[in-house]
Amino acid sequence: MVDLKMIQQAQQRLEDVVYHTPLSYAPILSKMTGYEVYLKKENLQHTGAFKLRGAFNKIASLIEQQGEGQDNAISVVAASAGNHAQGVAYAAKHFGIESTIVMPVSTPLVKIQGVKDLGAKVILKGTNYDEAYAYAVAYGETHKHIFVHPFTDEEVIAGQGTIALEMLEELDLIDALIVPVGGGGLISGMALAAKELSPSTRVIAVSAAGAPAMKHSYDASTPIDTISVRTIADGIAVRDTSEKTLACILEHVDRFETVCEDEIASAILFLLERQKVLVEGAGAVGVAALMHGKIDLPKGSKVAVVLSGGNIDVTMLSLIIEKGLMKSARKMKLQVLLVDKPGALHAFTKILTEIGANIVQIGYDRTSTDLEFGDAHVLVSLETKGKEHQAYIKKKLTENGFSFSEER
Repeated sequence: MVDLKMIQQAQQRLEDVVYHTPLSYAPILSKMTGYEVYLKKENLQHTGAFKLRGAFNKIASLIEQQGEGQDNAISVVAASAGNHAQGVAYAAKHFGIESTIVMPVSTPLVKIQGVKDLGAKVILKGTNYDEAYAYAVAYGETHKHIFVHPFTDEEVIAGQGTIALEMLEELDLIDALIVPVGGGGLISGMALAAKELSPSTRVIAVSAAGAPAMKHSYDASTPIDTISVRTIADGIAVRDTSEKTLACILEHVDRFETVCEDEIASAILFLLERQKVLVEGAGAVGVAALMHGKIDLPKGSKVAVVLSGGNIDVTMLSLIIEKGLMKSARKMKLQVLLVDKPGALHAFTKILTEIGANIVQIGYDRTSTDLEFGDAHVLVSLETKGKEHQAYIKKKLTENGFSFSEER
């Protein structure tokens, strides 16, 4: 099993390789929550996520086991659609060994290219991670490649635990660590280190409600797999529960919370707008839990949150921002029924101008079969200034005789 000595050894291996990421005070989030909040910005790591730590420590340990004077004949293989892939590829390139990454066929091109740029061979196989994983294991057995698991491997767990060492060295008397959870490798390493060095520090796990396997397993104290996962936090979208990491979580984690998709989206938007930090969905779940009242600690508690990664798919970013804007009442969408005659649209937009609702998108439909003759639908997206402003907009439209429905 992983122990503090292994994590400290991992820290020595990583000393000149990984970036000692900032642990920054977050004044706005602190004022919002009543806690003293600090953000560990692993989104700024060399590969954009904490996964480099575990992958590098694992491969470094393999090189050490091989012994000096060898020709670095080992090769590694991994299955990943993102952060773990880049971590393995980066480490393999550092040591000059061959690496192969199996990725699902649906993996975005930018992620595939990112792994290739680090020198890895990429194989696209399977429609999801589990199929890619099965192929990677079989590939490793056939081609004598060592499989590097993203979270159940002890050296990987030890590498991830170095984050807690850095945080505890830099910040005295942390009352709580808030850590994202998917497969459980990150929180296993961090919780082991934290409980050994600072037993009074509470370790709080946060996962996405759309990937509930580890949460269900924690509550039942036994591994429970799920049939499928669906979440924008793809970095923690793990379907099956690892017995190894669950055992560590049950022993060392004090609480386990979940956040929904809208909460994750609003946290991404908050970090982008207010903290000037871009994180992926998995990296935002801890902040989402704080923002939406999922963390119950005494006021003034010193809380440290891990922003685990920043490799967000830019093709999804606009959708995530949209969700965040809707959740925070910064935007609303209305379908308004108008009489299809000259001046009707002008009268509608005049009211919006008077009540300070800025139109960001508008569409006019007079041909739908569900419309009565002489009617038209206007689909309009509005920038708004909160829930009270939205209620006022709806009140004024009703007073002026407009029939409408709100889209969510």
